[in-house]
Amino acid sequence: KITPELKQATIKEYAIHPGDVGSPEVQVAVLTLRIRNLTLHMKQHTHDFHTKRGLLILVEKRRRMLKYLMSVSEERYKSLIKRLGLRK
Repeated sequence: KITPELKQATIKEYAIHPGDVGSPEVQVAVLTLRIRNLTLHMKQHTHDFHTKRGLLILVEKRRRMLKYLMSVSEERYKSLIKRLGLRK
């Protein structure tokens, strides 16, 4: 379960400036947190198709956000995927 404290810590870690909650970096980090949480849920409940659909929607949303970040700044994109441990 994602607690408000965990979400706030993630936001603070990836924020570009104080009070930042809307930058692509923060949004991708929060989506990644939710995706990892749902992935753990799906490992236990393999036939939960409603959760699976939600997970796929979140993955697609994160992919689009990363694509946008790549178009804005490739340096920020590379830094973010390295920090989040995405793409091996």
